[in-house]
Parts: sequence; structure tokens; C-alpha cells
Amino acid sequence: MSESNAVRITGVKALGEYRLSLHFLKGKTYIVDLRELVHRLKGLRPLRDTALFARVEAGAGGHSIAWPGDIDVGADRLFEIALEQNGRADTVQFLRWRWRHGLSLQATADALGLSRRQVAYYSSGEHKVPHTVLLACKGWEVEQQSVA
Repeated sequence: MSESNAVRITGVKALGEYRLSLHFLKGKTYIVDLRELVHRLKGLRPLRDTALFARVEAGAGGHSIAWPGDIDVGADRLFEIALEQNGRADTVQFLRWRWRHGLSLQATADALGLSRRQVAYYSSGEHKVPHTVLLACKGWEVEQQSVA
């Protein structure tokens, strides 16, 4: 399994009122409210039917969650939503930066002068990402643009 595809869902349970309990491969469980998504995104409109919403299952390989009718939401996006809704916007910002640049844990560690373990803690939401690290990410981007 490559690091870029490390977000996997191992279990999902509908809780009612457009909320789900999502269990991720790395042992974290989050309650996620999808009400806003279901009411905003055209492709998710059928899920306004609460009986259909309750029929959620983990998708193949844990890459998504899925409902009958070929409706699904990706695990990466769900992890971002879970982190945002649980007060971890710092982790979301850090992950988006890593994913945007296709950086592995080790490449991120090398780029920022951190240990691979610390990058893993930040990426999993285990540790809060300090503001100085987020600024270093922006500085790294600027440096890369000037080299290109």
C-alpha cells in the first residue's frame, strides 16, 4: 500500500440525521455529519431519503463509502471532513499540502527538516500541526516555484 493511498475506511455505521460513524484503518473513529454535502451536491441528492442514507457500506478496499445506485464518497475526502468537523483544520491543511505536491512521509520530513515519525503524527491528526510548520510548508512551495 502506498502512502498516498493510506486513508482507508474499515467500518461505517449510519447514526441518523445524516451522521455517520466512520472507522479508519489506522484505528481512528470519527462521527461525521454529511447533511451539508447531501443538500449541496447534486450527485448526493438521492441520499436526502434517510432510508437510503442508512444503507451505507464501506466501499471496495475501503477507498470510499457507498450506497445503492452507484453513489459514493472517497475516503480521503471523508477523512478531511472528519478532521475539520473535529477541530483539526491544521491537519487538513498539512495533508492537502502533502497530497498536492505528492510528498511521501519521508520526502515531507526531508523538505521540512522534521523526523518521518513527526510527519506521520501530523498527517494522522495525532499531534497538532504547529503554525510554524504550516508556514514552512508555504515557504517550501515558494522555494520550489523559484527553482522551477
